[in-house]
Amino acid sequence: MRKIFINHTNHPSTRWSDEQLSAAQAYGEIFDMAFPAVNPNATAEEVRELAQRNAEKILEPEPAAVLCQGEFNYTFALVEQLKSSGVKVVAATSERIVISEILPDGSSRQISTFRFVQFREY
Repeated sequence: MRKIFINHTNHPSTRWSDEQLSAAQAYGEIFDMAFPAVNPNATAEEVRELAQRNAEKILEPEPAAVLCQGEFNYTFALVEQLKSSGVKVVAATSERIVISEILPDGSSRQISTFRFVQFREY
């Protein structure tokens, strides 16, 4: 049976670092499933229904693990559903590296770089 790692985020795996790709491939072949645009006016029930519909799609290929990060209510509902079906669900952790500088006009600029560290299970 083929092992699958589903990336259910707004960050395509084609843009991941080698470290993150390697960590994901330890679970299986990576498949991107775009995170939905969650309507900010949606009710809690509508968000749960959206999570249910996507849970059905995610569960179909029987993934070894799912990376799920995005809008908080949807993520919570989806993680609950996937875990109750016995699927391992993870979040990516990163180290935030910030470079700050004061510009000649007195304003400041910050550049943030996020370095992948690990996947952490929900």
